[in-house]
Amino acid sequence: MAKKNFKELFDPKEHKWGGFNLPTFLCLLIVVAIVVYVPFGIDKDGNPGSFLRSNFLIMFSVLAIFGLLFGEIGDRIPIWDEFIGGGTILVFVLAAVFGTYKLVPENFMKAVNIFYNKQPVNFLEMFIPALIVGSVLTVDRKTLIKSISGYIPLIIIGVVGASIGGIVVGFIFGKTPIDVMMNYVLPIMGGGTGAGAIPMSEIWSSKTGRPASEWFAFAISILSIANIIAILSGALLKKLGEVKQNLTGNGELIIDNSKEAIKDKEVELKPELADTTAAFIMTGVLFMVAHILGELWAAFAKSHHIDFELHRLVFLILLTMFLNIANLVPDKIKAGAKRMQTLFSKHTIWILMAAVGFTTDVQEIINAVTISNLLIALAIVLGAVGFIMLIARKMKFYPIEAAITAGLCMANRGGAGDVAVLGAADRMDLMSFAQISSRIGGAMMLVLGSVLFGLFAK
Repeated sequence: MAKKNFKELFDPKEHKWGGFNLPTFLCLLIVVAIVVYVPFGIDKDGNPGSFLRSNFLIMFSVLAIFGLLFGEIGDRIPIWDEFIGGGTILVFVLAAVFGTYKLVPENFMKAVNIFYNKQPVNFLEMFIPALIVGSVLTVDRKTLIKSISGYIPLIIIGVVGASIGGIVVGFIFGKTPIDVMMNYVLPIMGGGTGAGAIPMSEIWSSKTGRPASEWFAFAISILSIANIIAILSGALLKKLGEVKQNLTGNGELIIDNSKEAIKDKEVELKPELADTTAAFIMTGVLFMVAHILGELWAAFAKSHHIDFELHRLVFLILLTMFLNIANLVPDKIKAGAKRMQTLFSKHTIWILMAAVGFTTDVQEIINAVTISNLLIALAIVLGAVGFIMLIARKMKFYPIEAAITAGLCMANRGGAGDVAVLGAADRMDLMSFAQISSRIGGAMMLVLGSVLFGLFAK
């Protein structure tokens, strides 16, 4: 894949601004600037008004333009793109700067809050279920079944190692084990941003009653630190494999691969528009069922004095895994689900990150970048790697490949992080296992997060 560069952004013949060329994008940017910044009339509270309205379509488009402006630039900044998170993280950071330092009007901030997490709009309640269903449903069924008996236990070992490493170092800095688990291990090992930190922040918010952005601001900072460590660790493990040949399968994960090959076929069908529509409708219905189950569980737990809550997203994950394993969804709809997931994960993530960023205090991000947090994040990543390498061979996995996929691909930024880690480690053929880590492993962390937040979050 050709590396993105700044020159192509300013070439009128190129369509690199989210599919728009430069002149078209500038026109769109001018319209958005007028809507957001130009005063017009008086609002209902007697303050200067504007053309801005907090309906879904307007806010979707406004945030998309902000996202494209910051994101396309972020994807082209050297080092930042490779190690920090590229456009996705720059969108979040710059949006946070604009929101914190009041570079956008107050009425815009209110509209963002409505779009991001207020009924009846709440873009999150469309984004997160679509991402979860699309991710879990499109893991090859046979791979998923075999992974449950072999690879998933390896992921769990990595999480245990990460937890122990984080707790030990956290203890040095006066952090309690619960604090380390909820605020460090969960965001780092949670499957990235879109399918990890964002839904986890919503679970945290539902348990505490506080804004999701409060937990997310710290989580994204810790996750960004861990992502850098994971990428660098991938490069170091590659070098270790060159020196210690007995530790590596040279790109093969499973020992005696000829007998136990696991192939990730994913969904290779080309879906029609009707298939994608069907997948989206099915996602909505599954979300309804998950909501019903969540309410029934809450009522049951209350009536039996059980202090243990399960978020509806947990039921959504379990339902989707069951449908996949039971092979109850036609391949065409699975293909549609994959396209749906791609739409949300690749083409609307900047919109969501802009919304989250505008509602985040920059000072909270700055406060997160401390020596203690750096060392705790390092301990979590190395703890996952170390435990996996110790046990991998007994489970018929090569230590280095196991550490890269079940360890580092859990401790990064999800899909984009997987690409960066595997690229640094020169193990791109292991993408199927990296995806299991991000998708299924991340889903498992959401379940764990629901439990921990339900018991300990205040």
